[in-house]
Amino acid sequence: MFLSPLDGRYRNRVEALLPIFSEYGLARYRTQVEVEWLIFLSEKNIAPPLSAQQIGALKSVYENFDEISFQAIKAIEATTNHDVKAVEMFLQRTCETRFHPFIHFGCTSEDINSTSYALMLKDGHQVITDMLDAISVDLKQKSIAWKAVPMLSRTHGQTATPTTLGKEFLVFARRLESLLILPESQAILFSAKFSGATGNWAAHLAAYPDQPWMEFSEEFVSERLGLTWNPVTTQIEPHDEQALLLNEISRSATILIDLCRDVWSYISLGYFGQSVVKGEVGSSTMPHKVNPIDFENCEGNMKLTRGLARTLSDELPVSRFQRDLTDSTIQRNFGLVFGHFQLGLKSLAKGLAKIELKEKKLLEDLQGAPEVLTEAVQMVMRKHGHTDAYDQLKAFSRGHALSLEQVHAFVEQIDISVEDKGRLKQLSAATYTGLSEVIVDTFT
Repeated sequence: MFLSPLDGRYRNRVEALLPIFSEYGLARYRTQVEVEWLIFLSEKNIAPPLSAQQIGALKSVYENFDEISFQAIKAIEATTNHDVKAVEMFLQRTCETRFHPFIHFGCTSEDINSTSYALMLKDGHQVITDMLDAISVDLKQKSIAWKAVPMLSRTHGQTATPTTLGKEFLVFARRLESLLILPESQAILFSAKFSGATGNWAAHLAAYPDQPWMEFSEEFVSERLGLTWNPVTTQIEPHDEQALLLNEISRSATILIDLCRDVWSYISLGYFGQSVVKGEVGSSTMPHKVNPIDFENCEGNMKLTRGLARTLSDELPVSRFQRDLTDSTIQRNFGLVFGHFQLGLKSLAKGLAKIELKEKKLLEDLQGAPEVLTEAVQMVMRKHGHTDAYDQLKAFSRGHALSLEQVHAFVEQIDISVEDKGRLKQLSAATYTGLSEVIVDTFT
């Protein structure tokens, strides 16, 4: 039995995240940090010297971490009721007794957790941003392919100044490119602390007063683990960078919800069809249906992503005095945020790959909405000094079903230049798309 659909129905679709965000993954990251810290202390002549063979054996503990290792840690935790201490005791079984005092030396649990969660988020970030990048590239390619395909706009659900399909897809591609979580922005830091019980290296200094502990900490976090060192903390790293990452995931989820709703609506209008996948069922009772389920699935998962991410980002940066335990249980839910996000991205990618453009339907809608040209007519009238241009066009068009011939007849009787009359009478809703193509050419 499973409590979450991520562990049941959708497990095979989020499997890339399982070794990262699972409890197994957290134990593996903790093991990595503890091992590397012992090796680091040996290199600094604080722990006893380690041979190359011993170092290799220690590294293999986390490099070859498996279910047997994890269950061994869980068995110890059943007695200690402390998961970080269980990792320390597990590692004591892997090396000589003389190294035991230097496993977890000078560390509070949060030194191990801070670095472990930072490594976890860094790896998880790579998984989702690779997918997000692919979505952004796909949207941009579609915007180029469809840059000249005219489409009737709808503002407030009503017919409005035409655009091109490509320009509308570019809007979403550009919005995604603005996200701070994409690798090229380099705006997200994976911060960690490694400074003892309340962040001031007090125990380290008591044991070895002549050692440069602050320099050691920076070197270990930045160079050995590849994270961003935070030297000024309480017992915990304050999670501000984690909140920024979660906020950006939330923002991207909002953008993708908007995209899903638009594409869903275009399918409903008949602007897109969907390729039929053999064997799939659209409805349990209506055989003809090909439902836009991928966009609906994405929208639902992005809503879950956004809600969870916002909760975590709101709560993680808050801690009473130097430490309380609320962040501990909250951080264990990173996997839910990333899992629903990845699930939504996969659904969106699948849906975008299935849509098929129906240009005939787009053209029919444009031909049925000549009233959108009244905007152009009244702007040209303003150019020629008609102060009542808007009112004239309002009386002519509002609440009436117009034909293109009627619009042209109106143009013929107004007092503007012959040249402007000619240009207006050459317009149709399908050609009244402004600089839409230029926008795509310029910004892709």
